[in-house]
Amino acid sequence: MPQISQAKSADFRILIRLPNWLGDVVMSSAFVGAVKELYPEATVDVVVKRELRDVAAMIPGISRVHPFSKHEYKGLAGAYRFGKKLKIGKYDLYFNLPESLSSQVMAWASGCKRRVGFIKEGSLFLMTNSFKKPENTHRVDEYVWLIGRYTNTQITDRVVSLGIEQADPSASRRLLINFNSEASSRRMPVDKAIHISNLLLGNFKNLTLSFIGSPKETEFIELIINGLENSATVENLAGKTTLRELAGLMAASTALLTTDSGPAHLANSVGTPTIVLFGAGDEHNTAPYNKQHLTVIRYGKLPCEPCVRNTCKLYGIPKCLQMIDEMQILGALQLLIKE
Repeated sequence: MPQISQAKSADFRILIRLPNWLGDVVMSSAFVGAVKELYPEATVDVVVKRELRDVAAMIPGISRVHPFSKHEYKGLAGAYRFGKKLKIGKYDLYFNLPESLSSQVMAWASGCKRRVGFIKEGSLFLMTNSFKKPENTHRVDEYVWLIGRYTNTQITDRVVSLGIEQADPSASRRLLINFNSEASSRRMPVDKAIHISNLLLGNFKNLTLSFIGSPKETEFIELIINGLENSATVENLAGKTTLRELAGLMAASTALLTTDSGPAHLANSVGTPTIVLFGAGDEHNTAPYNKQHLTVIRYGKLPCEPCVRNTCKLYGIPKCLQMIDEMQILGALQLLIKE
């Protein structure tokens, strides 16, 4: 293992394979910060899914983003071909944050002499340094633990933060709402979403309720808006912002009410007051990391909570979200919002 003191020159080049999900990429910003702390003069580049390249570019300390398309580079053969392209950079050290075999194949194909990651099937061959992931640990701490273990260094400062060029001043009287999730077990049921939204409209009359989401979530949001008693101060922003624009919108917004999803982490990383409604998922492992201006709400009375399933096979819908007390949500928002 190279000593840190031997890798402080500007000629030392580090490549980091970032995770595959929005929230995880945001949380990996603490890992990048730790890398820059230990290797302050090194050039740090990253590989990330093409859809998340704008988020990666907002992580402080990164020199170059290599966007990777799984549609263009399919399967293990595609990961290998993309890894071969990375040889041009002549990297000295490769950190692999995903646990997938394809990401390890990419690392191996890059030609880096030192490839560091978590233990996975095949990792003893593909990685030069593999470590067992710590259990019962927050995702941010898992990532930072990896570089601490590799360098035999205790890292105490862990900052999850993204840099934005400019906050959107038009967002100052917006309450952002995200009831979406890739997993149905983390997505708010439509009837519950309508009930919550009507309650908010009745109590925050001087705010615009702005529903956010990806283009494919537009229809889901329209179902909610069509069920509202009064939609005059409601807008559907799904698919109308890039992730970079969304971060700027969040930075100036009054607050974000959201399910456990990537936007929760994005908002938390730019300092937006955030209330996260947890269904499936474990908040001790994946809640937004910065505790200032953060409220986590869970029903917490079902014997199956928390679970990590993507679908609720017990009730058919995420009853853990259906049963959350709307007045608890309203009270949390009232502490954040001053009319």
